[in-house]
Amino acid sequence: MNNAFAVAGIVIKEMYRRKDFYVLFILTALITLAMGSFKLFNDDRIVRYLKEICLLLIWISSLVIAITTAARQLPAEKELRTIFPLLAKPITRGQLILGKFLGCWLACGMALLLFYVFFGIISGAREHQFPVFNYLQALWLHWILLAVVVALVLFGSVVLSAVSVNVTISFIVVVGILFVGRHLNKVALQLTEPAQSIVYSIYFAIPHLEFYDVRDLIIHDLPAIPWKIVILAGGYGACYTGLFLFATWLIFRRKALN
Repeated sequence: MNNAFAVAGIVIKEMYRRKDFYVLFILTALITLAMGSFKLFNDDRIVRYLKEICLLLIWISSLVIAITTAARQLPAEKELRTIFPLLAKPITRGQLILGKFLGCWLACGMALLLFYVFFGIISGAREHQFPVFNYLQALWLHWILLAVVVALVLFGSVVLSAVSVNVTISFIVVVGILFVGRHLNKVALQLTEPAQSIVYSIYFAIPHLEFYDVRDLIIHDLPAIPWKIVILAGGYGACYTGLFLFATWLIFRRKALN
């Protein structure tokens, strides 16, 4: 595990040396501050609209950071030929994958924490309330979603030929699951065999990332989710994360590095 954490530390330092996070954070901050300066912000409906837009920006930014960061990890090591001294430490290929995952996931978590703290301060200053448990649950579930996304993108990096292809396909898959995945069972009911069975199989096989979208919890000031459900959702995400990482290791351990 020490080797994996050492690799993770390098990934975190690399991410915060790049400008991606700073650009996205500044852009989100400027839009949030501009919206928060409206005099109509005290109107309940306006508050909800603005919170929804700001949370949408946070979701988009976090997905951009997670996918682009994870997609370039293994290909960059191969292109710069730094993968050879890494594996000669010795670090096993499994430790390298685990370290890359932990680095990307922890870096995304730090960025996510900063986004939510900033949003909470702005929102709390206008609404004069700060539902701590709601924010903690939304942050935790969002972070679990990013774990699945990072693991999925790492799997794509050992299957697909180029970083750009991996990024594009990953965005399509993640956005497709978020917006369409929940409706596949309804679509299957309108189909005939064998299409119905195929669509049902896809519905039960994909990770349902929409489970982790609890923005309404903050936007509409709903009661906190029971922690038992939050823990079960964490276990569900951990299973898919482990599955994608295991598949990545199976392919990467037999893959030629040259």
